[in-house]
Amino acid sequence: MHHGRGHPGVFPPEVRAQVTAAACQLPRQQDVPLARWSRAELAQRIAAAYSHCPVSPSTVGRWLRAERLRPWRYRMWQHIHNPATFLARARPVLNAYAHARTMLTQGTWVVCVDEKTSIQAREAVMAPDPPIAGAPMRQSPRYYRRGARQLMAGWSVADGQVIGCCTERKRFVDFQHFLTTVLLPQALRRQVQTVVLILDNGPTHVPKLLTAWIQAQNWPVTVQLLWLPPNASWLDQIEIWFSVLQRKLLTPNHFASAEALEQAIAAFIAAHNAQARPITWTYTSDKLEKKIRSHL
Repeated sequence: MHHGRGHPGVFPPEVRAQVTAAACQLPRQQDVPLARWSRAELAQRIAAAYSHCPVSPSTVGRWLRAERLRPWRYRMWQHIHNPATFLARARPVLNAYAHARTMLTQGTWVVCVDEKTSIQAREAVMAPDPPIAGAPMRQSPRYYRRGARQLMAGWSVADGQVIGCCTERKRFVDFQHFLTTVLLPQALRRQVQTVVLILDNGPTHVPKLLTAWIQAQNWPVTVQLLWLPPNASWLDQIEIWFSVLQRKLLTPNHFASAEALEQAIAAFIAAHNAQARPITWTYTSDKLEKKIRSHL
């Protein structure tokens, strides 16, 4: 195929159609040992099939833009296997999020509780260098392992306050200790009558035992448990705060000891609480119902 310099080539329609078709399938479905396509690899595949009219990666990119296709990108996605059961569990949680502020004024405190596990304390062989003009902070890739901690924490949905403590392990007894020594005293300070705990089904929480254990404590507050659906961490507000902790304090990782890590986390929580704000949560139970209605 011949065309003048500076002018785009004119390709047979079937060539462009084959690019689109290939981009809309995973490479492995076409016996290509790749996880995702790039422009260059799509161009190579088409060139192998149509040697008389080679296509450049830039041309492939232009065609894909017109089709709004970006096969080199991906995102994580969780399929809802049992929509009815999922909705039955998620609806009370989302309703609690929507009314958490009003509930708090009426004596009911909504708290998301979870653990951030195996937080490593790594001491870099050389201390990080601060940033300078034209260069970012530098972190040594070599480090010493100084232990790890588990963070058990609660997120107050109404006001964004965080409570938490670090432990060496993540057993049910450690979770019980957190509820007794951290969460309960905070509930008493807030002078609430009811605490609504939003939890996942993780083994640390031992769903089969937790309800009976709480009832046996005879606490001066009523505790209501709302269990998240399986594989629904995206509905757990405290996971958002955990990602903030990871980004702002734990990356890059440089702590001389597990104790230093624990102190840094406590200081981070205190600083957060000094300017805490609730999450602007817009995903309501009505939106979830509309999303999965076709599966019910």
